[in-house]
Amino acid sequence: MAIVNLPNKPLTVNPLKQSQALGASLAFLGLKGMIPLFHGSQGCTAFAKVVLVRHFREAIPLATTAMTEVTTILGGEENVEQAILTLVEKVSPEIIGLCSTGLTETRGDELERFLKEIRDRHQSLNYLPIVYATTPDFKGALQDGFGAAVESIVREIPQAGGVRTEQVTILAGSAFTPGDIQEIKEMVTAFGLVPIFVPDLGASLDGHLEDDYTAITASGTTLKQLRDVGSSAFTIALGESMRPAAKILEERFNIPYEVFSELTGLEPVDEFLQALSILSSNPVPEKYRRQRRQLQDAMLDAHFYFSAKRVSLALEPDLLWSMVNFLQSMGSQIHGAVTTTRSPLLEKLPVKSVTIGDLDDFEQLALGSDLLIGNSNLGAIAKRLSVPLYRLGIPIYDRLGNGYFTKVGYRGTIELLFGIGNLFLEAEEQRVKHLWNLGNGD
Repeated sequence: MAIVNLPNKPLTVNPLKQSQALGASLAFLGLKGMIPLFHGSQGCTAFAKVVLVRHFREAIPLATTAMTEVTTILGGEENVEQAILTLVEKVSPEIIGLCSTGLTETRGDELERFLKEIRDRHQSLNYLPIVYATTPDFKGALQDGFGAAVESIVREIPQAGGVRTEQVTILAGSAFTPGDIQEIKEMVTAFGLVPIFVPDLGASLDGHLEDDYTAITASGTTLKQLRDVGSSAFTIALGESMRPAAKILEERFNIPYEVFSELTGLEPVDEFLQALSILSSNPVPEKYRRQRRQLQDAMLDAHFYFSAKRVSLALEPDLLWSMVNFLQSMGSQIHGAVTTTRSPLLEKLPVKSVTIGDLDDFEQLALGSDLLIGNSNLGAIAKRLSVPLYRLGIPIYDRLGNGYFTKVGYRGTIELLFGIGNLFLEAEEQRVKHLWNLGNGD
């Protein structure tokens, strides 16, 4: 059981967390024909857009209600109405994801009432789903906003229908990259199951070129698929943050669910494939048996470099849980752990303590580490401490291929294993070289 520390500082120094609105917009981007709409100032939207564009290196559709000083005082209903009507006229979205921000949450705008009154005035909007997620950026973090968006989606859009025994709903949390989603999709379909991913970032942010430019998302979970979620026979929640959304589906449609907190590492993947086998009544395909043997060999090759290494991590809770368990399974020690927000997983972490804090807290805890794991904002800390950095999370703006990176399944675990192992190997070679130079008087 870990002790959860909350620093008593009056302010944040060098922030680690990203805003809830950013997390919600990321979730909404996994739906086809979607455009996320921020109810706030233009700066809130511009910041989120810059983060996502730099991370994925793709065109990111985001819109704003463009609140000003005057509209903030007088009220933002007219801005919301005008933004929705403009989007319908200009880009014809199939669905709009409406996110609140710190500005409008502080003011107390009642967006649910706004939406009802706007629909009453414009009956032509009745066909258009507008999903509203409460995402104040003065509390919570990216993972909370992502979860809030998914909860709003499954609460408002799915419809009741006859049960389709081969159909399963996959609620994929913010810890999973587009490459992860593609790998999981391949695993699920290999058992003859028909998955509906909510959201499907593997289709929308995987880095493909479309035939024509579109101002809304060109791929992702379709509106028809979202409505069909109520007919699924089972729900698989990937990440503890997806448990509330799975409970909503259970309450609405009596769909049983299971939560998988991690899909990285030998044992977690074994458990996931076993669950798919039981769910589908089909055996595990031979290709995964071979991939499992490949992972076992990779673990044997790499464990010398992982053993007793001190690793410090700064990650969102779901991702932190997965990486802590993976590293400990390889014999590494968790030297420091910092995260962004509350989670039921934190107290269960197999470490002495975890801090909900910022990168200033992290830098103090990371002294004496052999490796740092976190987003690109840790780069300066890694240089000051002369410790290698393995980039993970959002944003990563100084590396290519973030949409393709995979860390789940046997193949993804191998990729992660060798990526971290090579950093350890390089650091060991530099240490030996330094000792050699010292011995020769250099």
